[in-house]
Amino acid sequence: MPKALYYQVVSLSIALGFIAVIILLMGASPIEVISKMGTGAFGTPGQFARVMATLAPLLLCTSGLLFTFTAGLYNLGIEGQVVAGAIATMVPIRLFQDVLPAPLVIALAILAGALGGGLWGLFAGILNVYGRINEIFAGLGLNFVADGLALYLIFGPWQKEGVASMSGTEQFKESLWLPTFGNTEASPIALGLGVVALILTIVVMRGTHFGLQLRAVGLNLRASYILGIRSVRQLISAFVICGAFAGIAGSLQVLAIFHRLIPSISSNLGFLALLVAMLVGFNAWMILPVAFFFSALNIGSLQLPLNLNLESSLAGVIQGMLVLAVLLGRGLSEVNALSAIKTYLSSLSRRGSTALDEG
Repeated sequence: MPKALYYQVVSLSIALGFIAVIILLMGASPIEVISKMGTGAFGTPGQFARVMATLAPLLLCTSGLLFTFTAGLYNLGIEGQVVAGAIATMVPIRLFQDVLPAPLVIALAILAGALGGGLWGLFAGILNVYGRINEIFAGLGLNFVADGLALYLIFGPWQKEGVASMSGTEQFKESLWLPTFGNTEASPIALGLGVVALILTIVVMRGTHFGLQLRAVGLNLRASYILGIRSVRQLISAFVICGAFAGIAGSLQVLAIFHRLIPSISSNLGFLALLVAMLVGFNAWMILPVAFFFSALNIGSLQLPLNLNLESSLAGVIQGMLVLAVLLGRGLSEVNALSAIKTYLSSLSRRGSTALDEG
C-alpha cells in the first residue's frame, strides 16, 4: 500500500474510532445512529429531495472556495457572500414582480445575487490586498456586516406589513418560486446551476491559463509576481468569483427554499462548504461525491433528536472529525515525502563526495 494512502487510512480509522466512542458515551449505538441518519436522508422521496436541495448551493459555494483556496486564501467570508447574494436577489423581486414576466424576474434575481455576492467578495479582496488585513479577519467582519444588513432590512424597510417578524419578509408571489420536482424542495434549475458551476471550476482549474496562474500565485506569491503574473488581479479575481458563486447560492436559498429573506438565510452552508473544500483539497472532481455525502449527513442528522434523543449537532462532530483526519493524513504523507526527498538528496551528496575522494 502506498504510504500516502496508508496514512489516510490510519487517520480515518482513528477518527471513526473517536466518533464511535463519542456516540457510545452519549448512550447510543453507532450502528443505530448510522441507520437512522441513512433513513433520515434517503427514507422517503421528500427526504432525498431535501438532500438534493442542500447539495445545489453546497456545490456552488465549494466550487467558489476552490478558486480562493488555490490562490492560497482562506475565504471565511463566504457566509457573508451568501447573505449578500440573498439580499441582492430580493431587490429585482421587490421592484419588478408586478411589472415584468416571472421568468425574466427570476433571471434578474439570480444575476443580482451573483453581483451582490461578487461585490461582497470584492470588498474582502480589497481589504486583504490593499488594506493588508488577513482574509480570515476581513471575511469574518464582513459576515457580521451582511447579517446585520439582512436583519435591518427584515425589521426595517422590508418588514411584513404591520409587523416585523423573525420569520422574515413577506413571501413573494408563487410564480417567482423556482420549479421543483413534484411537491419537494429540490429544484432542477438549482441543481443545474450547481453542476454548471462545478464543471466550470474543473475546466478553469485544469485547462486554462488563468487556472495555472492562480496555482502559481497560491504556491508562491512573490515568485509569481517576479515571473510576470499579475498577482493582485489574480487574488481579487479569486475573491470575486467565489463571491459570485456564493451569491447565486444565496439566490437559490431565496428562490427555491424560503421564498423570502429570513435571518440566517445561509443556513451555515458557507461554513459547511469550507469543510468540503478542505476535505477535497485541489481535487475539484471530488467535490460532487463529498458534497453529496455532507449534504446527506446534514439532512439525516435531523432524525437524531426525534428517534434517539440525540442532538443533531452530532453531524457537525462527524464532519469535523473526518476533515481533521484527512488533513492529518495528508500532512503526515507530505512530511514523509519531504523526508524521503531529503534522504535521497543526502545520499546523492554522499555519492558525489565519495566519487571526488576516489578521483
